[in-house]
Amino acid sequence: MIQGASGLRHYLRAVVLAVVYSAIIGLSFYLAYDLRFDFLVPLGYRNQRLHYIGFVIALKLAGLVPARQFESMLSYFGIPDLFRLIWTMTLCSVILLTAHLFNSHLFVLPRGVLMIDYLLCMVGLCTARLSARLYRERLEPSRRLGIQAAQRIAIVGAGDAGAALASEFSNNPGRGFRPVAFFDDDENKHGKQVHGVRVIGSPDKIAEITPRDRISKIVIAMPTATARRIREVVKIAQDAGLKVETLPSLEELASGRMRASRIRPVEVQDLLGRDAVNLDSGAIRKMVEGRVVMVTGAGGSIGSELCRQIAALNPKRLLMVEQAEGNLFTTEQEINELGLGAIALPLVADIADRDRMESIFTRFAPEVVFHAAAHKHVYMMERQPAEAIANNVLGTRRLALIAARHRVAAFVLISTDKAINPTSVMGATKRLAEIQVLSIHAAQTGGGTKFMAVRFGNVLGSSGSVIPIFKRQIARGGPVTVTHPDITRYFMTIPESVGLVLQSAVMGEGGEIFVLDMGQPVKIAELARQMIELSGYKPGEDIEIKYVGLKPGEKLYEELQHVSEKHHPTAHPRVMRFVSETVFSEQGITELERDLFRLEADELKMALKRMVPEYEPFLE
Repeated sequence: MIQGASGLRHYLRAVVLAVVYSAIIGLSFYLAYDLRFDFLVPLGYRNQRLHYIGFVIALKLAGLVPARQFESMLSYFGIPDLFRLIWTMTLCSVILLTAHLFNSHLFVLPRGVLMIDYLLCMVGLCTARLSARLYRERLEPSRRLGIQAAQRIAIVGAGDAGAALASEFSNNPGRGFRPVAFFDDDENKHGKQVHGVRVIGSPDKIAEITPRDRISKIVIAMPTATARRIREVVKIAQDAGLKVETLPSLEELASGRMRASRIRPVEVQDLLGRDAVNLDSGAIRKMVEGRVVMVTGAGGSIGSELCRQIAALNPKRLLMVEQAEGNLFTTEQEINELGLGAIALPLVADIADRDRMESIFTRFAPEVVFHAAAHKHVYMMERQPAEAIANNVLGTRRLALIAARHRVAAFVLISTDKAINPTSVMGATKRLAEIQVLSIHAAQTGGGTKFMAVRFGNVLGSSGSVIPIFKRQIARGGPVTVTHPDITRYFMTIPESVGLVLQSAVMGEGGEIFVLDMGQPVKIAELARQMIELSGYKPGEDIEIKYVGLKPGEKLYEELQHVSEKHHPTAHPRVMRFVSETVFSEQGITELERDLFRLEADELKMALKRMVPEYEPFLE
């Protein structure tokens, strides 16, 4: 029944289109005679016109069928349809002209009529299709949304991104935006127009915008701009009392998470981001391509991004291991949406479960392992050190030993800058994980698995970082809580940190710790102030910044290197390599595992200190 109704609709649509096209073709042919003879058509040619009009309509309708003009939607008219119309009308006119040149008794038309008919028919058909498109893009959205004034916006960046954005908004008024001005640093563009919108001058001229200009928003369309320049533009716009939004970054566009025309509010990540990282893409692809790669902690911030980047490098299979099945489901959906689901295999598993992990290695034979699974929340682990030890220390040890037995090519431990001279349980357990991994590498004979660790600082936007916490506090109206006025942290974006992890894995020979260049440390109080301003509020007036004191295990600042570690340069300017002599006690680990849930929290912390002497625990 449904198919019958659908077929009837297609038939009726084809009939309507045939009538419309016939009217255009017939009118063009009829007017061609009037134009050729200056609207004084001799009687003989008037008879000829009426005699052949049916034949011309039939010929051109027949030509429009293979050109798919009865199948395509009228309101979606683009360059491919234009070319198909040109070819079809040209072919039909050539047929008519050929008959004329061979002096066919059946068909002799004036050459001038044929030429004028060709032009009129092309213009008529294109006008009909273009009118349908304009109605869909301009009139229908306005009618559907009601008559309302579009927001007047100014675009910073008159390059390809800004031009595409202006074109998108101009051609789709239903989006509710009307570009009225461009600002650009390139003086050669000043005074010129892009899609009918004038380039006023440099972004510094935003300060000269007055209420009379009725500009409601500034949109930054500079995907390749440095964070410093974005900060400057945001500051100018905020001082002028204007709301600021931005296009997605190159990382968001490349990942497929955002479209080029999708503007969003400026985030603190845009202000703290750094220059793009140059990676040895060929070497990274060679490490991954055609291999079975395992990522533990695949549902976390770092693990999920590792999965996205590795999946794009054509591995033979990507094993996504995660204990939290909800997070794993989200990662799997993201991989599927990127069209890479065929190679990804989600595995719900706990790395501390020896039997489960042994079965995974036996069945799937991973060749490269990225170990990102960990308990990482500092204050939470401070109150339950047994769980931190069970996962970060014992779980990592079991996983690494299984990897060594199965002769995995490379094992990369994702570590943290909190492992350097740790003051928290989390930092101490990650340091002990590093020591174990390096000792397992050193104990191998005759080659084997390359074990290494990669350290980096806080990741922008990851779960548990201060940014989502500050966002929630600002949304509630404050206060925004900061532990100390002078506390600083290193920050990296998730794609940047993962890209450098992959780069480190390529360079690693085993037995070393790589530390990623994290730039300059950021004051958390300044970060809070910027986030409040980006939300449209004034720090201290609209939303208070409240200092609550350092939590147990928390440092004022993070360090990059332990005193016993020797620095060795690498081929990549953003990756440092450290080698140290580590002392590891098998007996200490055995005793720790035996007494893990018998000892009190302070006793566990002192047991950790015996194995990590530089650890300064917070004792109750």
